[in-house]
Amino acid sequence: MTKPIAELNFIDNIFYFHEHTWAKVEGNLVKVGITDFAQDQLGSIIFVELPNAGENYSKNDEFGQAESAKTVSALYMPVSGKIVEVNSELEEAPQNVNEDPYVAGWMIVVEPSNLDELKELLNKEDYLNQIK
Repeated sequence: MTKPIAELNFIDNIFYFHEHTWAKVEGNLVKVGITDFAQDQLGSIIFVELPNAGENYSKNDEFGQAESAKTVSALYMPVSGKIVEVNSELEEAPQNVNEDPYVAGWMIVVEPSNLDELKELLNKEDYLNQIK
C-alpha cells in the first residue's frame, strides 16, 4: 500500500527528474537515485540492476532497472555523463532503496558532460506538483 505524498520524504537541496530520479551535485560530480515517491510506488525492492563504471549515458537514457514483487521499473538518467561510481551495496541490500533512497539507496555517481542540463530539472516544489 502506498503512502500519502505528505508522508514521503523530499529533500530541498537536490534536483528532481520527471522520470522519478533525483540528482545531487557533489563538487564536479552528480549522485543519482530514485525518489521516495518512486520507491514507495514500486513497493519492496528485491533487485537493482545498475550499469558499470566507465559507461556513458545521455539524459533520458535508461541506466538500469529496479525490480519489486509488483513490477520492474526502468531507471532514467537525469543528466548526461559518464558513470564513475556504482553503489555495489545494492546488489546485496536492494532494500536500502526503500529504507533511505537519498543516502544508503543512492545508485550511481555521474561525471556530467553538460552541467546546463541541471537547469532543466525540477526543484522540490515543482516535482511535488508533478506527482500530485
